[in-house]
Amino acid sequence: MKAIICNEYGALSNLHLQEVDNPEPNENELLLKILAAGINFPDALLVQGLYQVKPDTPFTPGMEFCGEVIGTGSAVKDFDIGDRVISFNLSYGAFAEQITLPAMAAIKIPRTIEPPQAASLIVAHGTAHHALKQRAMLQAGEALVVLGAAGGTGLAAVQIGKAMGAKVIAAASTDEKLELAQNHGADATINYSQESLKDAIRQHTNGKGADVIYDPVGGDAFDASVRSIARYGRMLVIGFASGTIPKLPVNLALVKEISLVGVFWGTFTQKEPALFKVNMQELLEWYQQGVISVAVDRTFSLSETSAALEYVMGRQVKGKVAVVV
Repeated sequence: MKAIICNEYGALSNLHLQEVDNPEPNENELLLKILAAGINFPDALLVQGLYQVKPDTPFTPGMEFCGEVIGTGSAVKDFDIGDRVISFNLSYGAFAEQITLPAMAAIKIPRTIEPPQAASLIVAHGTAHHALKQRAMLQAGEALVVLGAAGGTGLAAVQIGKAMGAKVIAAASTDEKLELAQNHGADATINYSQESLKDAIRQHTNGKGADVIYDPVGGDAFDASVRSIARYGRMLVIGFASGTIPKLPVNLALVKEISLVGVFWGTFTQKEPALFKVNMQELLEWYQQGVISVAVDRTFSLSETSAALEYVMGRQVKGKVAVVV
């Protein structure tokens, strides 16, 4: 079979499509034909050696995918050949034609969900759902500010925040991105390249400030937004797409009585797998009901994986990017 191989950490252009041995499932595993794989910001960081996880090289990157069961281990009872599934494989392995994984890590999905959308539902929507539900404990009627609101996880947070009954204020760097966020449920928008993020948040919350801020961006956006958070507000740290890890003046936490809440969804899936599956089932139900959706900006072929990663790193993506295998 063919797979994208990272032989050494470095430039994304160093990735190569190579022939490798077909995987064989053990007794508790599934053998899957990968139909599509989602592209995520951490995939690019991983290849460059900039992510928290550093697998031994060579390895195949890619963390989320939609696949079809083409083989099962002798002890697998709940899956049949032809079943369609989605899964999150911790940090790597999905940019390939086939993969094996423990049957307990696979989630069955209906064939009515197209593979690029199914593959792209897991990490972005899973992160946003866990962040807002378990970490922020977002309540109906609260004001939620979403930074980077047109990116994959930002757009997911807009949709999920709306589904949970919040007033959703989307913040992004262009009017085009904000239009996308508005089309997916945002109640108000802020173009932080043209107006003061701090002042605009206060304006949209009648001076109270945001109850919850969802931040996958970091940098200046974090610095500005945290100063417009409400008393008892929760600042969700999702990631640092800006490339700058901000520092919180802790006197703000004291004076405003706010909480800085870290969200590391990968650890959540490992430490609380049962709750992770409950979350994913709720997301799948919402998807089928039309409550949430997956906006796929572009798709690439497996041989174009490097270009797909470069596109995501350029921070111009509106929604998600997927590799179709």
